[in-house]
Amino acid sequence: MASRQPPDAAAECTSLQQAMAHIIGARTPGTGDFATPIPGLGFFRRDCPAPPAACMIEPSIVLVAQGAKQMWVGGEAYPYDTSQFLVTSLNLPANSEVRVASPEQPCLGLVLKLDVRVVAELIAQGGLPSHRDRSVGAGVGIGTATPALLAPIARLLELLDEPAAIPVLAPMIHREIHYRLLGSDQAGKLRQIASVDGQGHRIARAIDWLTLNYALPLRVDELAVRVQMSAPTFHHHFRQLTAMSPLQYQKWLRLNEAKRLMLNEHLDAASAAFRVGYESPSQFSREYSRMFGAPPKRDIGVLRGGARGIDGREQGLANLA
Repeated sequence: MASRQPPDAAAECTSLQQAMAHIIGARTPGTGDFATPIPGLGFFRRDCPAPPAACMIEPSIVLVAQGAKQMWVGGEAYPYDTSQFLVTSLNLPANSEVRVASPEQPCLGLVLKLDVRVVAELIAQGGLPSHRDRSVGAGVGIGTATPALLAPIARLLELLDEPAAIPVLAPMIHREIHYRLLGSDQAGKLRQIASVDGQGHRIARAIDWLTLNYALPLRVDELAVRVQMSAPTFHHHFRQLTAMSPLQYQKWLRLNEAKRLMLNEHLDAASAAFRVGYESPSQFSREYSRMFGAPPKRDIGVLRGGARGIDGREQGLANLA
C-alpha cells in the first residue's frame, strides 16, 4: 500500500506526471510500445483495458503517467497507478494487465531498464540512507512515487527534445534515478540483488544461467552448486524471489520461446519443441496447453488471425507495457 504524501508533494507529483503524460502522448501515435533514442527507455500506450498478457520483465522501473495497470507474479497482483511505481530487480515471468484506459484518456507510461552494476557502485560509495530490512522478499514491488524520484525521470524525458545532449546528460540522469530508487521505499529490492555476498545476488546469477541455457537439461542441485548455495537454500530463495521453482522457471522460458518460434519463424510444433529442449512432442503439447489454454496449433492459428504477432520471449520494454 502506498504511503500518503503531504499536499505539496502530492501536487508536485501530479504536475510532474502530467508533464510526462504530455511527452509520452506526443510520442506514441497509437496503441503499442515505442522505443526512444534514450538507451533503456521505452514508452507504452493502451487505449482500452486489457486482460493479463504473459511477459518477461527485466530489472526496471515502470511508471504510469496516466491510467492504471497491474502486474501478476506467481498469482499475486501488484496494482499501480500514477501515485505509484513498479520496480523489478530480476528477470521475472509475469502477466501484465491494463486496468484503466480509454481512447479519450489512454494509459500512458514508461519503462526504464535498471543497471544493477550502477546500484552496486552507489552502495559501495556509501552516503545512502540506511536500510535495516535484510530479508529477501519477492523480486518485484510497488513503491510510492515521490517528487525526488519523478523529477529526474521528467528531466530524462525532456532530453528527447534535445537529441544532441542525450549521450552526455542521459547517463548522469540515469545514475541519479538509481540513487533516488536507493532512497525510496523499494530500496531493498535493489540492495538484495546488488549485494555480491547476498542470496538475492546468487539467485540472479542462477536466473542469468537459466535464461542463456534454457534448452539444456536442468539439474537443480548442480545449479545450486554453481551459485554456491545448498540445494534447500537455493530452492527456498529462488521460489521466494520468483514465485516459482527453478524447473517451473525453465518451463516458462521454453514454452514462450517455442511460441515465438512457431509464431514468428513458422516452425511446426514438433520442431519448436525439440529446439527448446523437449524430447517428447506430446509432453510439449500437454504443457503448452496447460500454460496457454489451447494446443500449440490452435493457439498459433488464433494469434496469426490477430492484428499482430507477439514475441513471447522478448524481454524488456515492449513486454512490460
